[in-house]
This record gives sequence, structure tokens and C-alpha cells, in this order.
Amino acid sequence: MHGGDHSTAPAKDLWVLWGSELSPFALKVEALLRFAGVPFRWLPASGSFAEALRFERRRRRVVAARLPLSWPQMTELDEFPLVPFLFGPAGENLYDSSAIAVWLDRHAEPHAPLLLPADPALRFAVRLIDEALDEVGLYLVHHNRWVVSARDNDAGARLAREMRPLLGPLARILGRTFPARQVRRLPYLFSVATPGADAYDDLPLRLRPPAREGFPPTHELLETAFAELLRALEPVLSERAFLFGERFTLADASVYGQLGMNRTDPSARARIARVAPATQVWIERIACGDFLGHRPGGRLSLDAALSPLLTWICRTFVPLMQQNHDAWARYRAAGETRFNEAAFDAGRALYEGRLLGQPFRSVVKTFLVRVWRDLRREWDALEASRRACLEAVLPEAHGLDRDGAGGPNPNPR
Repeated sequence: MHGGDHSTAPAKDLWVLWGSELSPFALKVEALLRFAGVPFRWLPASGSFAEALRFERRRRRVVAARLPLSWPQMTELDEFPLVPFLFGPAGENLYDSSAIAVWLDRHAEPHAPLLLPADPALRFAVRLIDEALDEVGLYLVHHNRWVVSARDNDAGARLAREMRPLLGPLARILGRTFPARQVRRLPYLFSVATPGADAYDDLPLRLRPPAREGFPPTHELLETAFAELLRALEPVLSERAFLFGERFTLADASVYGQLGMNRTDPSARARIARVAPATQVWIERIACGDFLGHRPGGRLSLDAALSPLLTWICRTFVPLMQQNHDAWARYRAAGETRFNEAAFDAGRALYEGRLLGQPFRSVVKTFLVRVWRDLRREWDALEASRRACLEAVLPEAHGLDRDGAGGPNPNPR
């Protein structure tokens, strides 16, 4: 729940987390801020109309480059999200949940525990889990909300409550239109229904998970990927306070942000609790800001217990990044300039690929090119001994040493 002020400090001294609890990335930032002890407020949910309007205008000015972005530095491959943003009392303007973790580490007190470990092998493993959950995890939990919990999620009503301070009575309209918008976006987020399937005929047309002409169905692919993810997480979180042992890291925040999104989606939450009960208990604990078990000087382990999770990443995230990068290079060479969701809506920059032995069709996403390049640079910079530590827990064919997939060519339209 939005708890309003997370400090006894005056509102002017608090940071502002601009976002919604419906966003897994906002939940991730919330966990990061709580762990780092940064006093903050959620807006617009906990603010007045004047406050909400002031920070919405600030967000718009940052996006329009009329206010400086404090962190991170944007590249031509990046896009601003709708949420979350983090606004500081001294004029700081931050976006991107993973970059916010880096910023928090850089501004932490001396000897404070780091969200990204100093050891290069551990740091790379944390970053790999973080980015994998941010991308593949995002597809899974959106599928969970709008397909698995299609009949019982109340996301629209909750968003309306959060936005009421800014929109007033218009928030009710948003509460009705938002679910339909998100359902329409499902194919962009990798979730494509089987054409002609009648499993959701009892729902209003605007809420039925859509098929898309020319796109193979992916519900089975997503269900398989989610089941494998839970199987990889459950034994680790049954035995440890956190993924790497005795300390909370960015990887934990990312897992929490994604899976925590489904806490409020009844059918999806019930599935997690049934298949991975220890994981569900862990999610609830982090949601309450309970970092019990964290030891500032505690040991972090890159061991066999993490191998199933890293193998899952190398079976899903890594080939997806390779295929996206390969398609981007081919389209760019052909002169394509439109990518990401705008291209998807226009039927441009589409490519075919395979994950877990099943076909998919997607659009080239430039921000994923930047993510993959960053990870590859970090991998290539590892000393041989540190890379060997990672390879001991990675599958033999991990794919981290390849830029592109060498797989199916994009199909320009």
C-alpha cells in the first residue's frame, strides 16, 4: 500500500517517487529506497492536487529536456518511461530503476552495503538477473495480470484511486480505459492469444486477451517460462534471506518488483503461492519493507544454488537479446528509423525468432540493444579468473560471448 510519508521529515525534504504501484519498476524503486533508508513519498497518490500537478509538470519538463536529467545520461537508444521517476529535494531528476540503484550506491554513506557488489563476477551476475527480470519478467507478470487474472484483477480501479489527486473526477474514466489499453498492448509485451480461442468469451470484448494476425500464439511460451522461473527461485528463497545470501542486492529488488506486481492480481497471486510458497512469503516480506536477514557485512555467494536461475536467463533473456540485437543491426543497415512501440503499432521493424523452442514475433527495441551492449562490455572486461567463477554456474552454451543470434532474419514490412 502507499504509505504516504516514509519519514518524519517535512514534505519539502522528502524525495518523490512519481509512479504507480501497478508498475513493477515503481515497486522496484520503492524497495531500493526503503532499503537505502531514503525518505520518500509516492505521488500522485499521497499528494494534493497542487503537489501532483507541480510534479507532473516537472516530469514533463524533464522529458522535454527543459529541465536537466541528473541521472542517468540518455543515449539515442533510450526512451523515457511513463513511470517511475524519482525527484529529489535539491532538484535531482532521475529515471530508470536500475540506474537509480547505481545512483544510490554512488551517494551511499561510507561502508554502507552496496546494491551492486564490488566484486566484478558478483556484480555481473546481479546485473544479469536484474536486466533479465526487467525484460522477460515484465512480459510474464503483465501476462499474469491481463490473461491469468483477466477476470479478477482490479488494476483499473486502483489506478483511478492513485490518480485521483491529479485528475479528480476524470480518474474514473482512466480507471475504465486503462485495462482496455493494457489488454490491447499485450502483443507488444509478448502475449499473443491463439486466434479463435474461446477461453475468454465471457469477458467484454475490450478485455479479451488478443490474437494478432501474422503473430504466433505465445501464451504457452510465457506459461512455460514463468513456471521455470518459479522453479528456479523457490529453492533459493526457501534457504536464503536473499538471492545471493546475506545481503539485499539490486537483483532482489528486481525480482521483487516484477513478481510483487502480481500480489494484487488474485488468480496470478494464487498461482505463485501454490507453486512457489516460499517465494510468495519472500515477496510479502519485501513488500512490507522487511529486510530481515540482511547483514551489512554479510557474505554473498555465486554458487550452484543460483545455477537454475542463471540457466533460465540463458534460455530466455540471452537469446531474446541476441535476436533483438541481430534484427536491429539488419534494420538499421536497411535504413529503418522507427523502432520500439511506435514501430510495433505501425507494423515496422518486426522480426521472427524462437525462445524455448517456440516461435515468436516481436519488434526491435532499441533500449534492449543498449542493455545488451552494456552487459557484453561488462562481460568482455572480466578477468579470466572472475569469468571462470561465473562460467562454473552458467550453462555451457550461455551465449554471453555473442552479439547477435545468427538466427532468423528480420522480415521487413
